[in-house]
Amino acid sequence: MERNQYDLLEVINHIDPAGLSYQEWVEVGMALQYEGYGVEIWDTWSRRDPARYHLGECRKKWNGFQGTVLSSPVTGGTIVQMARSHGWIPPYDPGNALEWEDTISQEGVVIDSDWVEGREIEPPQEHWDPVKDLTRYLETLFDSTDNVGYVTASFEKDGRYMPTKGDWSRTSGQLMEELSHCGGDIGSVLGDYNPQAGAWIRFNPLDGNGCKNENVTDFRYALVESDSMEIEKQNALIRELELPVACLVHSGKKSLHAIVHIDAGNYEEYRKRVDYLYNICRKNGLEIDQQNRNPARLSRMPGVMRDGQKQFLVDTNIGKESWQEWKEWIESVHDDLPDPESLEAVWDHLPELAPPLIEGVLRQGHKMLLAGPSKAGKSFALIELCIAIAEGRKWLSWPCSRGRVLYVNLELDRASCLHRFRDVYHALGLKPDHLYNIDIWNLRGKSRPMDKLAPMLIRRASKKNYIAVIIDPIYKVITGDENSADQMANFCNQFDKVCNELGVAVIYCHHHSKGAQGAKKSMDRASGSGVFARDPDAMLDMIELELTEELLKQEENQAVCMACRQYLDAHFKWEEDVSQDDLCSSYQMLRYCENKLDKWQYKALERMIEEAKGKVRKRTAWRIEGTLREFPKFSAVNLWFDYPCHWVDRVGSLGDIQLETEQPPWKKGAARNQKKATDRKKERARALEEAVENGNFGQAPTVKDVADYLGIAERSVRDRVKEHGGYVIEDGVIHKKS
Repeated sequence: MERNQYDLLEVINHIDPAGLSYQEWVEVGMALQYEGYGVEIWDTWSRRDPARYHLGECRKKWNGFQGTVLSSPVTGGTIVQMARSHGWIPPYDPGNALEWEDTISQEGVVIDSDWVEGREIEPPQEHWDPVKDLTRYLETLFDSTDNVGYVTASFEKDGRYMPTKGDWSRTSGQLMEELSHCGGDIGSVLGDYNPQAGAWIRFNPLDGNGCKNENVTDFRYALVESDSMEIEKQNALIRELELPVACLVHSGKKSLHAIVHIDAGNYEEYRKRVDYLYNICRKNGLEIDQQNRNPARLSRMPGVMRDGQKQFLVDTNIGKESWQEWKEWIESVHDDLPDPESLEAVWDHLPELAPPLIEGVLRQGHKMLLAGPSKAGKSFALIELCIAIAEGRKWLSWPCSRGRVLYVNLELDRASCLHRFRDVYHALGLKPDHLYNIDIWNLRGKSRPMDKLAPMLIRRASKKNYIAVIIDPIYKVITGDENSADQMANFCNQFDKVCNELGVAVIYCHHHSKGAQGAKKSMDRASGSGVFARDPDAMLDMIELELTEELLKQEENQAVCMACRQYLDAHFKWEEDVSQDDLCSSYQMLRYCENKLDKWQYKALERMIEEAKGKVRKRTAWRIEGTLREFPKFSAVNLWFDYPCHWVDRVGSLGDIQLETEQPPWKKGAARNQKKATDRKKERARALEEAVENGNFGQAPTVKDVADYLGIAERSVRDRVKEHGGYVIEDGVIHKKS
């Protein structure tokens, strides 16, 4: 295993585990394992965060990394990058070479902290009302029925005042009621506090049974605190970042305590949102105390004194109103969306349209979906398209531009896929003059969901100058529920990313939903959400045509004629002996060959004819219909699928075939009535057989026995026996025909 160029034992000394999110801490462990270090290294380093360290947790996590290390490794580079973000400068840093088109990622950065001026905080004047501060704090953060945890008692340790567990037995409503009658004496309500130490309060409601994380009943808020920069700069950054602050409290020392809306539904979501919050603060220059993450954390209580300074309420409800509004604002700053443009400004200078990739169907840089049922030969059709693009030939009936194409094979094993390409080349009769234009990415058994696969594809294809990427099939990479419109919209957005990043057309195939498809419009036949049909710029849909015996006979006639001509061409000079009409008649061609060939030659021809007839019977017929965004609708294209290739029906044999539900109404009704009559006849036959079997306790029954069993007239029994055809009536007794 290749080692990282830095000594990771030295690098992690520059990372404080207390300053990392839970996910970052896990990634350090995964990277150490990947680079060959032991679990004891991770465990020893993790002990530097005593507030969150748990004995045995590292080893438990370590054993669970085994599969992840192989499938999705986190390398030592992750640790190096973390150390750099925490201020470490390596003795030798090669950096990363940037291309001319590369950009430096600023995701999540919304302000430049170096240019933010400090914002002064005006302390309370002589008329300061501590009770009012605390009451306003309680009103802002809590419902009247919420239990509030607070601490007024403290003890001294190593020169610092530390809080006790405190009290959590009263609700916010009870506290506010008592504060309103305390005459300004907060201590009479909460208990006297040490004015050297101050007092503390918990910003999330509790259940009244304790003050740990499991006692938190609603994960509403998190604490943002920084004591490593001037308090005026803290104030300015908190406001510039538009943090959704419910209460901003001066600690009485060198920090502000911002009680920030988190609005999480559970503890797991709380952890993720706090990690995100702290990460954004750090990226924007607000270095905060990372040990304030837990929801039961204590914060400074407004309305009390601390070593001669006031702990007071600076402000309430500043910044964005909610977590969701703030997060959307953060993400919108670097949303990579273009600005609106004036139509007037571009009216006389319209951009050039992308050139066609498939003439009359699809432009370069656009998306196309090929949909169809199982066994329609969709994969063969896409291989034919690959070859048409690579060679600059027609695909079915449409000319294609020549260029490089990437075929992403998700379904076939490598050998089968490569053989298919050669088989199709041979069947099409094409010389492989431009094989260098086709790349195949074989991913059977190795595919990823599309949101993971897209960036991998982009990275591999970025310098290959492809004009098309073909993904076959997409059910292997679908993320989410294919019947969910929003999830499938997100899935289809991955194709847009590939198109935009690489400037290629993305072509993919999908299967039909279950059931008859003839009654549906072509764009509604694909399985799952309608997003599949409405998202691509071109959708081609394949539906099978029901072949009649008459049509198959016609095709056999043509196949026999062709076999005769091929054999005669190989052995004789004969064209002047046969008329144009006879050339199209299998009967006349066989008569001619019978007279022209000797016995052994005719037997060889018969073998060719049987083979040709067999191929006709194995053919399937298909109709392609299209829904296009950039081009006019084309007439339906009828095809024969003669393994391994599709051939356009140039003769027009398939043109008159109607899909079952496209028949005129009177034909549909007649077909339904005929089906009902057939079903009724089968039911009468089944009932008669049962009556004959059981009407006389296993003995041959009389007509009267069967009539009584079925509850019908004897005349009706005689009619049914005649209709059935398998019985006779002799002397009034019903017997099976011998």
